[in-house]
Amino acid sequence: MLDRLPTFTPAQFRKLTWVALFFLTAVVLTGAGVRLTGSGLGCPDWPQCHGKAVPPLGFNTFVEYGNRLFSAAIGFIALFVWFAALRRTPRRRDLVWVSALLPLGCLAQGILGGFTVRNHLAPGFVMAHFCLSMVILIAAVWLVWRARYEDDAERPRTEDRWTVYLVRLSAFLGGGVIFLGTLTTAAGPHPGDNDGELVHRLDFKGAETLVWLIHRHAIVATTLGICVVLAWFLARRRTRNLQLIEALTISGVLMAGQGLVGSVQYGLKLPADMVWVHVTLATVTWISLLWAVGAAGRVGSRPEGDDGPASPTPSLGADALMRPVEPSALR
Repeated sequence: MLDRLPTFTPAQFRKLTWVALFFLTAVVLTGAGVRLTGSGLGCPDWPQCHGKAVPPLGFNTFVEYGNRLFSAAIGFIALFVWFAALRRTPRRRDLVWVSALLPLGCLAQGILGGFTVRNHLAPGFVMAHFCLSMVILIAAVWLVWRARYEDDAERPRTEDRWTVYLVRLSAFLGGGVIFLGTLTTAAGPHPGDNDGELVHRLDFKGAETLVWLIHRHAIVATTLGICVVLAWFLARRRTRNLQLIEALTISGVLMAGQGLVGSVQYGLKLPADMVWVHVTLATVTWISLLWAVGAAGRVGSRPEGDDGPASPTPSLGADALMRPVEPSALR
């Protein structure tokens, strides 16, 4: 019976990993939309909505319940990617294990979302909900990256440890910026509910909590920007890794945009649409930083006879992202 199940070539599986990454990113943005439209309690119970499987759809209920259905659909997509990893020919154990993290992450998100609703959008649950999405994106990017290479030996190595470590530090700081961003949002004017129900906000410094968090968020974000720029200069001077340079360039441009949007939204008293743009840029920036970590390669000796720094591929174009380039093509 198993022989009747479809199999997947490496190229087909790579395409599926990109599909999973796209939808796992999209659900982060729709989830942010639920909060910023005040629809977080559009369904005040879970797993049903207003005690029904098919609730009466007002605007807030439509947004919240629609996001639940969308999240469930993405869970099935993640499950299918894991199935495809099992049926990939040849099968690779590493891809099976990494792809299994996607449906497990989606399941955890559903359960955590239920606790978030039942606890009336308590800040800790809302923050955990968003941060878990960022962790799932780590697995999704990791899967895309590993699927590009036929075996572990093909993944790039470099002896330029300082560039690699600085890129990894940038990703770590990126996670810190995102966490501080969730704290800032938890103290801000968008609790996620629009029906008059009291939703707790962070107020550990009283009325100054939001401003205090915004300043700390900005400091760490500035530090991240400096690290990305330094990594970009190191990559240009010490490597021929064009993919890393492009990934860092994209990260730097996105961060500059983030700084501009952040300044404007602060001056406009945090309008919901600007906050959504800020969340979108933060999510895409996170993915670009994760991609830069992969592009930087692993610290280790290059294969004998390779006289130059390893470079996975010279372009971030769609075709280049789907396939590795032989090191000899870069000499």
